[in-house]
Amino acid sequence: MNANPHIERHHHMTLSVGGAQEDYDFHTKVLGLKSVKKTALYDGDEPIHHLYYGNDLGEESTLVTTFPMRQSGRKGRRGTGQVSTVALSVPQSSLRYWAERLRGSGFEVAESERFGERLVQFRHPCGIEYELVGIADDARKPYAGGGVPVDHAIRGTHGVTVAVRDIDPSDEFMQLGWTGKARRDDGNHVRYEVGRGGTGTIVDFRIEPDVPQGSWSYGEGVVHHVAFQVKDLDIQNEVKFRLEGLGFTDVSERKDRGYFDSIYVRIPGGALFEATVSKPQGFLIDEPYEQLGSAMQIPPPFMSRKDELVRYLEPIRY
Repeated sequence: MNANPHIERHHHMTLSVGGAQEDYDFHTKVLGLKSVKKTALYDGDEPIHHLYYGNDLGEESTLVTTFPMRQSGRKGRRGTGQVSTVALSVPQSSLRYWAERLRGSGFEVAESERFGERLVQFRHPCGIEYELVGIADDARKPYAGGGVPVDHAIRGTHGVTVAVRDIDPSDEFMQLGWTGKARRDDGNHVRYEVGRGGTGTIVDFRIEPDVPQGSWSYGEGVVHHVAFQVKDLDIQNEVKFRLEGLGFTDVSERKDRGYFDSIYVRIPGGALFEATVSKPQGFLIDEPYEQLGSAMQIPPPFMSRKDELVRYLEPIRY
């Protein structure tokens, strides 16, 4: 068994959102992230956009990905037992800039503090909770071409908040199965950090004993899963064996997602976690850097229906 922490940091967060154009404009024009890939959901037989946003190359822990579900008509139900909040890292000195930028774009904004961190709270147009958290020393390189000054630009993921009724089952999972550490409490929030800790590694749990269960299926308005980076396929195997050996047997087989290989586990609190190994070519596997994120990439399950898929999916104006 490898002695080092298996789970290193976030890889990406995946949301089921509303319209494709609405989502694209929110992430690229309001938040200033780069569109690094346009493809389709690999699972099932109904084509759904899968859009990726991040820094210039879409590096691990900078990625937010989305399934625009409005075209399907499927709605999600927010509640406990799911990831409730996406938190992104920005420089501490930029929080006022972001509050003003978001208000100027028509978003309702609140400012708060948790675990000693100042944050700006707002919602994705489909209703999902977002936070921008002020971090003093985030060395990740932001995207410089999104219309946001580099000194204020989003550095990457900061954390996720999982809504649960009871912390105890999730505490066992995080500490024994997901190599979480540094447990801290702040009111009804409990925080864990993976890998080396710090921004880009955080999982918060919000204890809400009286909130009804949220939905787990694909549907507009809910976070679908959060993915975490692991070093290689051997470590990914160890993660799976460790979880199953602890009795967490709801772990998938490895799935090829085109740009990375993934296993999934439904944690005791209800959220879906993923352990992910990036492929060496990353997002350059199917298009050159100069064209990264500019054209629709058809995943293998739909290649025989390429023309039909392109006609069916909601067009996006760039």
